[in-house]
Amino acid sequence: MEQQLFLGDEAIARAALDAGLSGVYSYPGTPSTEITEYIQHSAVARERGIHSRWCTNEKTAMEAALGMSYAGKRTLCCMKHVGLNVAADCFMNAAMSGIQGGMIIVTADDPSMHSSQNEQDNRMYGRFAMIPVLEPSCQQEAYDMVYEGFEMSEQLGYPLLLRITTRMAHSRAGVATRPPRPENPLNCPADGRQRYILLPAIARQRYRKLLAAQEEMTALSETSAYNRYFHAPDRRKGLLATGIAFNYVAENYPDGFEYPVLKICQYPLPVRWIRKLAEECDEILVFEEGYPVVEEQLKGLLGAGPKVRGRLDGTLRRDGELTPDRVGEALGREIRPRYAVPEVVEQRPPALCQGCGHRDLYDALNDVIREYSDPKVFSDIGCYTLGALPPFRAIDSCIDMGASITMAKGAADAGIHPSVAVIGDSTFTHSGMTGLLDCVNENSRVTIIISDNETTAMTGGQDSAGTGRLESICLGIGVAAEHLRTLVPLKRNYEEMKAVIREEIAYPGVSVIIPRRECIQTLTRKKKKAKQQ
Repeated sequence: MEQQLFLGDEAIARAALDAGLSGVYSYPGTPSTEITEYIQHSAVARERGIHSRWCTNEKTAMEAALGMSYAGKRTLCCMKHVGLNVAADCFMNAAMSGIQGGMIIVTADDPSMHSSQNEQDNRMYGRFAMIPVLEPSCQQEAYDMVYEGFEMSEQLGYPLLLRITTRMAHSRAGVATRPPRPENPLNCPADGRQRYILLPAIARQRYRKLLAAQEEMTALSETSAYNRYFHAPDRRKGLLATGIAFNYVAENYPDGFEYPVLKICQYPLPVRWIRKLAEECDEILVFEEGYPVVEEQLKGLLGAGPKVRGRLDGTLRRDGELTPDRVGEALGREIRPRYAVPEVVEQRPPALCQGCGHRDLYDALNDVIREYSDPKVFSDIGCYTLGALPPFRAIDSCIDMGASITMAKGAADAGIHPSVAVIGDSTFTHSGMTGLLDCVNENSRVTIIISDNETTAMTGGQDSAGTGRLESICLGIGVAAEHLRTLVPLKRNYEEMKAVIREEIAYPGVSVIIPRRECIQTLTRKKKKAKQQ
């Protein structure tokens, strides 16, 4: 075995390559982005021709990954937690059809919302779909779970969900790698039409098979090396720790555990081990990163058994990340602050880059909408969301990918004017195009601004699916050519920008404005690279 220092994301990517991966399908989203980027930059992946192009959104990624699995190949599908909402239709039904080649779906959850709109815990999706969930406690386990997970997926005939969190994704540790395996040969399912055509009659049969498979999935959890019971003499408490929370418990006991500990990193819950902990201990304290998923199940599973404490009863905070200190406090240990934060250090909110085209757009937009009594600007997910902050304060909403256009349409339907949508080029192709079609079909009185910086800037400058195609897409959807306007957002064009925005707001129908200027960060990197050559 070769030892290397990896981010959690990198450990997952390397394990997939070593396990015989044929394709990764993803849409960039923190904290999952580095998984696909590692594969894209891998010499091994290039040599073997492994698919690693970014997809238009998470739904297309999931469906393409399932298609590669149908062909018998091993495939990885990666996204941040909210991306699974976009892919949920295919995700749920892939559990019904099952898979052919091993398929692992990585969801990178974001407790404390470092770069997200919510804290959703996608272990819930795993329970919803009734497929195995793996939750590594360290980078080595992340590697091992993926390396071995493809074989487990093929053995069971179902996809696996690998759930990591921000700290796991973006912290480093030494990882022992294993010998690379060859890719699977092409091998489409002989019974494909009886599995993948989910007409009601077939779906009912597949659902019964999925229910019957739960026994095998639970048996695998109860014999899994990732679920482990640690004995200890003091049985007044039993500690149950899942995923990275196990590390935080271990950090509080450097000399050995005081109480029995049940480590759970593979689901469904290993019922046999849980009953053992319940029989031995007077109460159970549950440590899990995210929702009280296990805690809630324990209360139903154990009934009038030992008292269960955790996030639900306030022993641990319901929101935010766990930390070793928060775990220590719940254990009743004395926690001493290690570092004092100097008074001169202040929180600095993020801001749009100096030289960013979004800045000039918001300045011009603000000048125009001040001319109206009650204007509304609906924005979207991207770095341009920072237009909500001073000095711009230019937007009124940011809910989910693509919502700017459809919210602007609904507001216009209600009688609001002007109703303006601001969306980025990558977000537009991700999930804004269908909203534009709704607007065109009803000739809604909305002004849609697609702020085009020719990249997926918020997550590091990945390729944008709409680069060079936005005008064609809008015309194809049905936007009138005379109300499809492009401009360059620069100070020297400031009056022109205001005039165009003013004219299109006055138009009683659908209009699209495309301010186009390359992201200052990607442009800087290009210039630096050119100098080095």
